[in-house]
Amino acid sequence: MALYLLYESASGYALFLAHGIDEIGQNTEAVRSSVLDLNRFGKVVKLVAFHPFDSALDALNQANAVSEGLMTEELRNFLALNLPKIKEGKKPKFSVGVSEPKIGSHIFEETKIPCQSNEFVLELQRGVRLHFDRFIKDLKSGDLEKAQLGLGHSYSRAKVKFNVNRVDNMVIQAIFLLDTLDKDVNSFSMRVREWYSWHFPELVKIVNDNYLYAKVAKFVDDKSQLSEDKIPALAEIIGDEDKAKEIVEAAKASMGQDLSPIDLINVQQFAQRVINLSEYRKKLYDYLVTKMNDIAPNLAALIGEVVGARLISHAGSLTNLAKCPSSTLQILGAEKALFRALKTRGNTPKYGLIFHSSFIGRASTKNKGRMARYLANKCSIASRIDCFSEASSTIFGEKLREQVEERLDFYDKGVAPRKNLDVMKAAIENTQNKSGVVTEDDVEKNVENTEVSAKKSKKKKSKGMTAVNGEAMDVEEPKAVTNGLTSEEPAIEKKRKDADAEQDGTKKKKKKSKDANGEDFQTASEVKKKKKKSKIESDD
Repeated sequence: MALYLLYESASGYALFLAHGIDEIGQNTEAVRSSVLDLNRFGKVVKLVAFHPFDSALDALNQANAVSEGLMTEELRNFLALNLPKIKEGKKPKFSVGVSEPKIGSHIFEETKIPCQSNEFVLELQRGVRLHFDRFIKDLKSGDLEKAQLGLGHSYSRAKVKFNVNRVDNMVIQAIFLLDTLDKDVNSFSMRVREWYSWHFPELVKIVNDNYLYAKVAKFVDDKSQLSEDKIPALAEIIGDEDKAKEIVEAAKASMGQDLSPIDLINVQQFAQRVINLSEYRKKLYDYLVTKMNDIAPNLAALIGEVVGARLISHAGSLTNLAKCPSSTLQILGAEKALFRALKTRGNTPKYGLIFHSSFIGRASTKNKGRMARYLANKCSIASRIDCFSEASSTIFGEKLREQVEERLDFYDKGVAPRKNLDVMKAAIENTQNKSGVVTEDDVEKNVENTEVSAKKSKKKKSKGMTAVNGEAMDVEEPKAVTNGLTSEEPAIEKKRKDADAEQDGTKKKKKKSKDANGEDFQTASEVKKKKKKSKIESDD
């Protein structure tokens, strides 16, 4: 059987014939060694036809179709023109070797031309790619490289739909910088405290916050010059007038040593740097919140901006996080503990980065593992919605958060939560109402739901009209007043009906008395008389 090779280059389609190859003795290693030598390879593989692309746009369209496993009309005509024709009712005596199995299956479905893709074909394709410029005589040196470079750039731009507002790399860098700033501000604040405590040691116990301590240290400067006139300005910085008075009183009786002016200037400059870093940290946090609301609004609404950003950063991207199963997301960040537990055959960790969520802290000790598993499940859903949905909204994240709150109540108080299906339906309805778009599928579903509810109501009515033994009961509601009775049946008549139903269940023949409206009634005294008569007859 002859073997043709279909090669898709950047400049056009090419068809090669691999002749003189014994199918039984196809040796991949022998082909791999002979590929490098053009003299040996040229004797085995020869060019049959070459179809150049019309333009760079045509080349891009053909490359996109090949990558998606689709055969274009241009490729169909090229194969039909250059391959041997297949007679009806007979098997083809050739096959086409392709590099992608998807396009091979599509060619076979459309044209019934047998295609194959294996290691032997791939090695032959590698040889064709290596010596392609030698097979095509009209190609000049450098033309193929230019075509490959241009097609590669245009193909990449077309495949990667670049959206500036949804770049998760900015979130990754922001959360890294935020963690670094937290460490740096902490260490610098401790250095300011230790440095200024030589001059004013009592200030450490009065002001606990690092940011406020740096501001007060910069404002006070020399404690000997601190007087009661500065109490209003100190109260503005601290926000508490009593503490401001306490600082002034402590400065008067301070045990600290005096510092030279140059030392105080250095302390002031360093305190100013700490203040600037703290203010920049606040701005960076605001920036992170806005970016998370743009990139992953549902994940941020569910678990918070900082924890969500840490999950994205640890996974590498939002797409990688969306691909993770919930079991992986649950222990994301606890890899060392996991592998240590697997090595020592101990207990595996229950949670990783999601431990910083408030839900895990609010859960009881015995329910922390369950809560972590449930929260990881909801985070996985939220990340997939954020990654693959075109319109961004926080509706799904808010609904998922409500589900987690309900699960917490279920663990603590035993209150049954709503079903996931009902919650998701409500979220979809909210998104549709918000966008104002109602699809035909939604209309059909609503019609089906109304039809089902109508059928159920009819069934309930028919069941209500049947008796206990399965026979139909004729019930007429009298509208007029008869014998002093209104249209509503009193309790006595209901009891009489119940007695009739019990007597019918015993399957005994009984006489019935009719009232003015034609309804059959039987009093309790008549039932007792009949029982006594039946007993007397049996005794006789």
